[in-house]
Amino acid sequence: MSGSADRLPRLLALVPYLMSHPGAQVGEVADVFGLSEKQLIDDLQLVWMCGLPGHTPGDLIDVSWDGGEIIIDNADTIARPLRLGIDEASALLVALRMLAATPELAEVPGDALPRVMAKLERAAGEGAATVSTQVAVDVEAAPDALPRVREGLTRGRRLSLRYYVQGRDEVTPREVDPMRLVVVDGRAYLEGWCYRAEAMRLFRLDRVLGVDVLDVPADPPAEAEPRDVTAGVFRPSPTDELVELELSAAGRWVAEYYPCEQVTELGEGRLRVALRARDEDWILKLALRLGDTGRVVSPPEMAETVRQEAERALALYAHHS
Repeated sequence: MSGSADRLPRLLALVPYLMSHPGAQVGEVADVFGLSEKQLIDDLQLVWMCGLPGHTPGDLIDVSWDGGEIIIDNADTIARPLRLGIDEASALLVALRMLAATPELAEVPGDALPRVMAKLERAAGEGAATVSTQVAVDVEAAPDALPRVREGLTRGRRLSLRYYVQGRDEVTPREVDPMRLVVVDGRAYLEGWCYRAEAMRLFRLDRVLGVDVLDVPADPPAEAEPRDVTAGVFRPSPTDELVELELSAAGRWVAEYYPCEQVTELGEGRLRVALRARDEDWILKLALRLGDTGRVVSPPEMAETVRQEAERALALYAHHS
């Protein structure tokens, strides 16, 4: 946070903090704001030159840090903490409602989150509360999947699933040792050891068509470890086919949404991207979804498959219109 764009809001937060914590130590304040002591002293030296118009010593903020103790005076005009704007408060309230809807917290006792949201709504005002309540936060799941998965996790029992695989348009039976529930991009997933795949797998709950809790203890192997999903669920494999696409400005979202091995600017907002396709059906659906905002350029056989499928879809559309 050393740039000027970050420094101003930090200074506007620093002065109210020092006014409400008289005699705070340099090291303590530096830790609170995530700064080195040198950065903090640089900020204090800048605060020393700030104040009301007039530019006389009596108009400027008086601050000293001799002996490591920070004393600030003549800063009453900016002593109040900054107030969140409607956009900032709304985004924070939506995030808190999303957090409250996660499976991990649904059964946690206590009212900490509701109390925090109520305080934030009061502090931010009616506008932010109204905007945030107009945003729907919904964790998608099959009606009976979530309670049965939770039962399996709580009792430490293996689960028998009927799971819909969208990429192959088929329903497969799975036996899974459940390990945890996670929410990624608003969707709930069961993560566990899948005996069909003999590997860790994530199962979207809204694609689980049936769940039975088996009278078998869950016993995942030692190598079963949860995946890091902070950057999303999709993780391409080096063995997946490398596909190149050319994207118009309207199709640039692909480079932001999917992991790409190469991104090249082509001018006028266009991109050429190279990414790993988990299978032919996946890249085919992506290409058809892009429409005229993107096209597959390699490998040639994949481009030809997309072209043929697009022509077939257009013919069916023409037939039914």
